[in-house]
Amino acid sequence: MDHRTDAGMFSRGFGPPPRGGPNAVLVHGLGLSGRYFVPLARRLAASGAAVLVPDLPGNARSRAAARRPLDVERLADALAHWHRQLSLGPSCLVANSVGCQVTAAFAARHPHLVSRMVLVGPALEPRTPGLRQFGRLLADVPREPLSLLPLAATDYLRTGLLRCAASFRAALRDAAESFEANLTHVHAPTLVIRGAGDTIAPAAWIRHVARTVGDGRTAEIPGAAHAAHYSAPDATAALIEEFTVGDPA
Repeated sequence: MDHRTDAGMFSRGFGPPPRGGPNAVLVHGLGLSGRYFVPLARRLAASGAAVLVPDLPGNARSRAAARRPLDVERLADALAHWHRQLSLGPSCLVANSVGCQVTAAFAARHPHLVSRMVLVGPALEPRTPGLRQFGRLLADVPREPLSLLPLAATDYLRTGLLRCAASFRAALRDAAESFEANLTHVHAPTLVIRGAGDTIAPAAWIRHVARTVGDGRTAEIPGAAHAAHYSAPDATAALIEEFTVGDPA
């Protein structure tokens, strides 16, 4: 089920209609779309969850929803507006990479919309220079499945390389100024997942993120890298389902 809201955001739906009940919202990383979350979305939906996967404004199929790249706070507010339009109720937010910064801002600014939070390879790490962050990204590329590369390249081109560069600068500013502060205002139970081969989100940073939120824990997936949700969707889904066990059905 694919649809576009009045806010101009394109999103994909899996599983039963949410109808205000428990649901999961999957938030992609910088310049990408929700397409690389589809394997995980299908596995979560197979267990009966309602799963929604939007393209954030200015990205991929939601490119026209923003005339210029939005900073992290504006992306979080746009996601909240989309969330309210769909009358979803409190959601389990699952994010990857810079999407974790958007999700942290979302949870800090709109806590009543978040039941739980799952951060997969949260980036960008504060106090790490932009060139070093970019080098970490390049080092991660050969560790990802070959099938991810054309998918990501197509999304980057659809979003636009200039927009991707502007979004990267905005994400670096957020990492330096707001990311950790937003994490301190997150009180929803939070699971921080890292692929064991992730060069972008070091293990020490993952532990720091889990300590910074109000109720955090960590997990590591062997054989996966930064996009663990794509390369190891079964293992990622199992961790999320174990984390959310006991939530109202």
